[in-house]
Amino acid sequence: EDSLIFLSMTMWFCVSQLKEEARRGFAGLEEPLAGLLAMLEGSGDWKGKGHSLGYCITTELQLWMEEHPAAQQSGIKLKKLQARVLRILAQCPANLLDPLISIYQLHTADRNYLLGHVSHLYHRGDYKEAAVLSIKLKLQPDQDVEKMCTPLLLQDKTNLVEDYVGDYPELQSKLLQILDTWCEPGFNIRDITSQYQGLSGYKPEKFNRKMLSKLVFRLLDRFNADPALCPNVVNQRHLRTLNYLFYKRFVEKTMTQENWTDHVQSTVGENRWLQGHLMQLLIRHCDLNTAARWAQRCNLPKEMLPYGVADELQKLQEQERVEEAAKADRYEERKKEDYYQLPIPRANIHFLQTWEETQRCWEKVLRPGQVVGIDMEWRPSFGMVGKPRVSLLQIALQDEVFLLDLPRLLEQAVTEPEKEKLPHFIQRLYSDAAITKLGYGMSGDLSSLAATCSALKDMDKQAQGVVDLLTVDKQVDVVSPEQSDEDRGFRQPEKGLSLLVQHVLGKPLDKTEQLSNWEKRPLREEQILYAASDAYCLLEIYEKLCKDPASYGLSLDLTGSLVGKPSMKPKAKKQLNKQEVLSPSGQQCEGHQKKTSCPPAPISPKEFSVVCDNMLQGLGRYLRCLGVDVQMLENEDDHRKAAEIARQEGRVILTSGLPYQTLRSQVAEGRCFSVNSSEKAKEQAVRVLKHFNVQVSLADIFSRCQ
Repeated sequence: EDSLIFLSMTMWFCVSQLKEEARRGFAGLEEPLAGLLAMLEGSGDWKGKGHSLGYCITTELQLWMEEHPAAQQSGIKLKKLQARVLRILAQCPANLLDPLISIYQLHTADRNYLLGHVSHLYHRGDYKEAAVLSIKLKLQPDQDVEKMCTPLLLQDKTNLVEDYVGDYPELQSKLLQILDTWCEPGFNIRDITSQYQGLSGYKPEKFNRKMLSKLVFRLLDRFNADPALCPNVVNQRHLRTLNYLFYKRFVEKTMTQENWTDHVQSTVGENRWLQGHLMQLLIRHCDLNTAARWAQRCNLPKEMLPYGVADELQKLQEQERVEEAAKADRYEERKKEDYYQLPIPRANIHFLQTWEETQRCWEKVLRPGQVVGIDMEWRPSFGMVGKPRVSLLQIALQDEVFLLDLPRLLEQAVTEPEKEKLPHFIQRLYSDAAITKLGYGMSGDLSSLAATCSALKDMDKQAQGVVDLLTVDKQVDVVSPEQSDEDRGFRQPEKGLSLLVQHVLGKPLDKTEQLSNWEKRPLREEQILYAASDAYCLLEIYEKLCKDPASYGLSLDLTGSLVGKPSMKPKAKKQLNKQEVLSPSGQQCEGHQKKTSCPPAPISPKEFSVVCDNMLQGLGRYLRCLGVDVQMLENEDDHRKAAEIARQEGRVILTSGLPYQTLRSQVAEGRCFSVNSSEKAKEQAVRVLKHFNVQVSLADIFSRCQ
């Protein structure tokens, strides 16, 4: 340490001496500006990266010139110096550009002369240097943006391209239009690349429509530009969305007909090019009847209709009525059997679109001691630019639910007092600690609320008295008595709030309306019931957990432990109830009255085989590095597959949270271990090894194929 201190002090002393000598040298020279150029021209030291001797002297002269303005040159002498320094700028590193431009006042030089010098660099093939110098001298408005940026894009220097147009909206628009032209169907990108054959650093694999499309959307977002500037790229994005919607509906079969129809109609709009592609997709995935329905809806001319579609147009109206009636019956029947049902009458769900209608809602909601369930809906973005804006705000009370049509209410607010009504109500609601607000993933909801109304941007910091049931979801450990393990057919496995509702209330939420177009009015009856259920179920979950928190592995003082600020992250550790005790490994053990058993005999990692649940893949990889025989579930695997593997292969199950209760009953005692999902993989591994007394030696590390 003493040597390092001595060395740093010596270096500091040397640099200080250098600066003093440089200043004495400047003062002794008749023309210090010419002297600096002579030094730079005669030395190659400054051409490398970092703080060279040339860099130190140049920056010191810049400071000295500010203190001695009389030493500055002008007229013919300055022009000659500027001509000399331009030759140096083409070779010097980036950190020397600004000092030299400042010292030799290049911003005052003849603009045509500067443009000519940059043009010379460009034609010499120094495209990056030409662009950097143009940016430093602010020459972009007098240059051809396509000519300057094309070779940079070919060399994958997109960041430099963004900097080149960064301060000039007109150039941003021109660049976006050029890039969009290159993405036009039928345009041959080779027509561009062939002009730059032999280009140094050319990366043809990165210069393609996919890369250009990503770049266009990044620039649209960064420059907040109008997407209408790029019809080809936007159309291609819409076409990809269209293909994705067909995949979700007809291949994966996870989107309802109503939601699919809304999104297809919104995506295609009145664009004839997209409507033509829609017809082709319909013929491929559906039948003539379905294609005819869409042809009718889009009002397509006959010349655009595929063969056979026109003949179906006469049969549609009656067929539609029959199908809709049958579908509605099936939907209602399935919902009542399989899904959570609202316990309040339909008449108690109020859809509010005027300020007069909201008055009664606000009076009831803002009463002290009130407990309210809050949820929000917005139109899915499908990868489009921008944050989602809330289309519907749901507020549930014990006996009724209010659905606030935010776009309509904000549209009606014309005067300043009217514009303040909604933000004022929401601020009062969230900041009042006497009102308990229930939500699920509140941070995401508040973020979207801020994007909808700028006056609410700091709402997450002001919120008090909130209970985020996403946090509870991470803490719940015991399956509700109403939970059924029977097979529910081929339905997708539940997750998120729907899974919590299933665990606590016995049946999951029907999420088929989740991907609805929530901006479209009027809302369908199915959307209204879905929105009301999403908010109201929070009240029922909270009430049940508060009545018997111990059955769910929660603290007896549930309200005290949960009420606070909204958060996306669960608490690191959960409080244990009276019937629980924490073992040294972190494993929850029931019945602390039982005597602690002797630790198992030590074993090596090679003798230890486990199966990791799909939320513990990081732990699985870590244990494998230590030589443990690990098998891991895939993301799409059901948790119960772990028990099947454990029984067949004699493995220990490693899991976390709710699945632990189900899995431990399916294997022998001590063959299922629950880890803390909030810990890092290394910490989890230490707990597992300690609990099972696995002794790791140096030879075990990486002894297995990774």
